[in-house]
Amino acid sequence: MILLNNRIYGLTKGQYSPTSPRGFVSKSSPYGTVEDPFRPAELCFGARGHFFARCVATDAQGTVDVLKAAYAHKGASVTEVLQNCVIFNDGCHEAVYNKEGRKRNAIYVRHGEKLVFGENSEYGLVQQGFGLKVVEIGKDGYTIDDILVHDAHCEDNTLQLKLALMGNGDGFPIALGVIRDVDAPTYNDAVYAQIAEVSAQKKYHNFTELLETNDTWTVQ
Repeated sequence: MILLNNRIYGLTKGQYSPTSPRGFVSKSSPYGTVEDPFRPAELCFGARGHFFARCVATDAQGTVDVLKAAYAHKGASVTEVLQNCVIFNDGCHEAVYNKEGRKRNAIYVRHGEKLVFGENSEYGLVQQGFGLKVVEIGKDGYTIDDILVHDAHCEDNTLQLKLALMGNGDGFPIALGVIRDVDAPTYNDAVYAQIAEVSAQKKYHNFTELLETNDTWTVQ
């Protein structure tokens, strides 16, 4: 599933959408919306999704990387693509829409690598209580050893969800890349395995065998 998130219903001429921010003025909300937006990552994680990634439409390589990972994932996958609507909501993702902006305002998360960001990778994420904290590496006693390592394969999604929800005016960078990628049984595989298990316990496997399972009679 690929969600092109431009925070508006652009194809139907500019009505507000489920991802439009509170107070957003549009043709269908001339005085501003009165509800908070859905956050795609939160919906995916809440539905016990095992794959979630995010990219920016103008970042060709980053988009290719996450879409290849989504395709390779066994089971359902969700990829959020941050995209401007140049007609009805231009600039809604301006902070990360060019390379320079992403260096300042985004963090590329890669499994097994330190959660660092900045134009010179000078900032990083550390755990603070039950939350996260942005620190400058080499200052206030923080070293690279203190920086968290991204684990996209961890079944516990606590840290992954915190990463996915960053960057909404909270002083944290927006997380880009594969945020969650957990190997788990798929619905299709589980159903077919169940069918095979039940079938193996039965004396018949098709209609002809069913007719011959019990007593039979020959009518002269």
